[in-house]
Amino acid sequence: MVMSQGRGNAIAVSVLLLGMLLHCGNVWAATYTVGDAGGWAFNVVGWPNGKTFRAGDVLVFNYNPASHNVVGVGKHGYDTCTAAGQKFQTGSDKITLVKGFNYFICGFPGHCANNMKIAVNAM
Repeated sequence: MVMSQGRGNAIAVSVLLLGMLLHCGNVWAATYTVGDAGGWAFNVVGWPNGKTFRAGDVLVFNYNPASHNVVGVGKHGYDTCTAAGQKFQTGSDKITLVKGFNYFICGFPGHCANNMKIAVNAM
């Protein structure tokens, strides 16, 4: 009986540790504020330069939702400033990066053309 109780405790501890590891899987993810102190604004296109991003990292887009939004687009939408994609408009959007290129533009007319867009490559 003592042996089966010890085995049961070991299983319970293993399950608990596995659950903690799964829950903390993104513990090494970084959070970046797009545009730094200036936030999501015009001419932010170069903001990703020199930064290393990984899948699971979080981008925070801070802006006035009466003036801007964030639209997740593909390469074509990024290149042509076509806002056909998932739209965020809270003014404090948190978006988790996926592996590969992640493209974001402002969907307000003329904003993307004024470099309110970023392309982020996550490893």
